Amino acid sequence: MAITKRTVDAAELRSAAWFLWDEGKGAIAGFGLRVSPGGAKAYVLQYRMAGAKTDRRYTIGRHGPWTPDQARERASELRRLVDTGVDPFDHDAARDEAKEQERRANLDRDFSRVADAWLKSYKVDAKGKPRRDSSQRIAATVVRHLKGQFEGKRIDKIGRGDFKAAIDAIAPAKVAMRSSVFSYGRILWKWAFEGELVDDTPFAHLRAPAKPASRRRVLDDAELPIVWRATRKVDYPFGPAFRILLLTGQRRSEVFGMRWEELDKAKAVWTIPGDRTKNKEPHAVPLTGMVMQEITALVPKPGLSPQEKWPRSGLIFTTNNKTPASGVSKAKARLDSAVADAAKGEGVAIEGWRLHDLRRTAKTGMQALKISSEISQRVLNHISSLDPMDRVYGLYDFLDEKREALDAWAGHVAGLIAPKAVEAETA
Repeated sequence: MAITKRTVDAAELRSAAWFLWDEGKGAIAGFGLRVSPGGAKAYVLQYRMAGAKTDRRYTIGRHGPWTPDQARERASELRRLVDTGVDPFDHDAARDEAKEQERRANLDRDFSRVADAWLKSYKVDAKGKPRRDSSQRIAATVVRHLKGQFEGKRIDKIGRGDFKAAIDAIAPAKVAMRSSVFSYGRILWKWAFEGELVDDTPFAHLRAPAKPASRRRVLDDAELPIVWRATRKVDYPFGPAFRILLLTGQRRSEVFGMRWEELDKAKAVWTIPGDRTKNKEPHAVPLTGMVMQEITALVPKPGLSPQEKWPRSGLIFTTNNKTPASGVSKAKARLDSAVADAAKGEGVAIEGWRLHDLRRTAKTGMQALKISSEISQRVLNHISSLDPMDRVYGLYDFLDEKREALDAWAGHVAGLIAPKAVEAETA
């Protein structure tokens, strides 16, 4: 009797399970209906593989969710597998394994997961040395943007058009951000390619966005004393760090990562180790009297005299004694507010400057004081711009010359702020 809706509905209940097999014209060998004593009806295919001694029974599905026609079509597919030597159970196992592999691939290649793994690996370079804090901050910002664009996508499914759209989602005015997303995105994909997470990258024939123009902002002699006074309105650790940025001309990450063990109070020298400098070379920075005063004021002992010792170790600009102070951007916003209030009283506006501009201001100020370009470059640790042969054979440290340059710069700053300081004290 052929299995049809009529014959299935008419199949009676018995005290034991029984089978209704498909018979007649167009019947599929082994296709049947199992009827349980409780009334459940399920479609099955019974078969024997070539060389096997026993039959196997494959359950297609329950009647109801499966119609007789759907079950018949499925039974026909299974029978074709058997006839070609493929056991349906093995076929299902392979299919399930393929699904599991796909699930794992989706998880392993999920963009957010890959980006987080890359960001973690990016903390150190190929030689295992820590990367600069500024570079890590930019990388983290890029990852946040790309995760927002590619949430839920596999990295190996992201194409050229997708990445172009991610760049186009950034306002054209944000030139630096657009350039950073392209540059750091390319590094991320190269890492993924080397890890065999992608077969290619979306950067082939993708034009890089325009790079931001070099900044030229410096604080002039009218702005400097206003900014200096405003830093007094910003609490530790940020206010003192901002002033030392201006007085030394060193990089933000170098100043905020300053440690007591890097300082030689007797010689008035701060030696930044190579693993904290951009060029990976140790850098000696002479400490002027103004910087020494700023640092001494930070020693956690009230009433400490200048002759007493500084702490032997530990971070100087920190809020948890474990890592350099975070929240610099928020502190800069507070400084901007204090600057705006002070500038308003002077009838001027001080806008469009960044913390890194303090470094440029120091360099420009030393030039104005007739400090040679070579010495001011050495003060800023820009030795890559010097003669390569001189870098190899000229090992003189120029410490005295750098001290004279920084003393001259500190004297200039002091001359600008002293009149205002006197006015503030007598007001």
